[in-house]
Amino acid sequence: MNVFDIIGPIMIGPSSSHTAGAVRLGRVAWKLLEDEPVRAEIELTGSFARTYRGHGTDKALVAGIMGFDSDDERIRRSLDIAREKGLELSFTETVIPGAHPNTARITLGGRGGGRVQVQGASVGGGNILVTGVNGMAVSFTGQYSTVLVLHQDKPGAIAAVTQFMAGSGVNIGSFRLARSRRGGEALMTIEVDGGVSEELMAELRKLAPVQQAIFIPAL
Repeated sequence: MNVFDIIGPIMIGPSSSHTAGAVRLGRVAWKLLEDEPVRAEIELTGSFARTYRGHGTDKALVAGIMGFDSDDERIRRSLDIAREKGLELSFTETVIPGAHPNTARITLGGRGGGRVQVQGASVGGGNILVTGVNGMAVSFTGQYSTVLVLHQDKPGAIAAVTQFMAGSGVNIGSFRLARSRRGGEALMTIEVDGGVSEELMAELRKLAPVQQAIFIPAL
């Protein structure tokens, strides 16, 4: 634990869990969409569902979906800004079995036809844990730079990606694999030390097993 885990992030209030963490969840969805969002369906459970209006969680999530940082003064006006941009919003209070009390499931549609669904929780002090991407179980916090690689589950796919990254001088801190079914789509979650250049990501996307590769800088 470092000092920022104790005192919390620089942010627009009132709550690090309900505001800063929510912004970061929205930003992850925004990054994964790789498109301008035009529709956002936001499902909330537990404490998020009960208090999201009073604590500004709705404003925070939408701010993140538009790419704002947790200290952006525009968070207070994010719902109005979203309407001005033509971003369609819906909020649903639901029950997600086994989920952390501060959990949101965000489904975004992009102007170019892209779609992504992200489920994650704000776990305190502005920290988050992303637990699902497009229905596949994942686990990453955004505290480290993260590379997500969608690919076909076939022999040699993991080796091709990890060997490429090692050969490019990228140090892998952690690696997780999620798959929808054997031989179907699978998702690598790779946390790395430092940054990853866009040139390296472009080369990674050319690898035969790779369908999509996204870099999320440390939040």
